[in-house]
Amino acid sequence: QEMLDAYHTHFKPVATKHDGYIDLKIVKLRQVIQGGPPPVKGFNYRFQLTYKNEALRQKWIASADHAKNWPLIENTLVDKTYLVLLTDAV
Repeated sequence: QEMLDAYHTHFKPVATKHDGYIDLKIVKLRQVIQGGPPPVKGFNYRFQLTYKNEALRQKWIASADHAKNWPLIENTLVDKTYLVLLTDAV
């Protein structure tokens, strides 16, 4: 709950103010319906951040706002070796 509170109260409101922001959400895994292998044990949330382009996303990541607010979420994670994927809309 601490992570979700930090996301809704601090992280997302600040991220929305940065150039290039399109969308930011945390989704909770409900059920694996098809395919495998299943996610690793303890996986229950997916963080999805969308900016207009990678340069603007990098600018957000390098900002003082990000440096101040990301630890509020990251410090609640049990495993800091989480997978980070960079994707492009096609």
